[in-house]
Amino acid sequence: MSKYTEARCRLCRRQGVKLFLKGPRCYTDKCAFERRPVAPGIHRGMRRKLSGYGLQLREKQRVRFIYGITERQFGNYFEKATRMPGVTGENLLSLLERRLDNVIFRLGLSDSRIEARQMVVHGHFMVNGRRVNIPSYLVNGADVIELSESGKENQKIKEILEEREITSLPAWLEFDKTLAKGRVVRNPRREDIDYPVQEQLIVEFYSK
Repeated sequence: MSKYTEARCRLCRRQGVKLFLKGPRCYTDKCAFERRPVAPGIHRGMRRKLSGYGLQLREKQRVRFIYGITERQFGNYFEKATRMPGVTGENLLSLLERRLDNVIFRLGLSDSRIEARQMVVHGHFMVNGRRVNIPSYLVNGADVIELSESGKENQKIKEILEEREITSLPAWLEFDKTLAKGRVVRNPRREDIDYPVQEQLIVEFYSK
């Protein structure tokens, strides 16, 4: 299974915007982007004016880094989005939001998508009563997400359920903290995306 293994803070600095890849650390003064908000490398501090293609590439890379997926995976999602009815860019964002690791993050059961991915791989969650250990698993409307037996014993998840108030859920998700059970109310829509993204640039990138 391929994954990014380099310093993640470099991704934020390269993109020129916070991607919140390290959870709570990104909100503190320890955040590398806060201390060095310039591009990494020997020419750090110098930012070139991007061409149209450069803007499209950067937008695609930024969304890819946010969800922590590979280039091939992202391309596959785009191909699937083009075959779905509706607007391709909006379909793409909806597919990415429906990934199980993202849903766990959105439910507030992890500090980051990277941590949520690890939890899913370790088999800490069930979907509709069946244990799922595939981070890219796509949930659908009315799906129920709950803890597996190993998930109920996971110390990190216990701390979150006992010590935190899980608020600000997206409109397409519900969560019962008492039962530690989440539900997909409906598939996510464009208005549910809570970070700035120009999906049309991504469509233009793949249309070349």
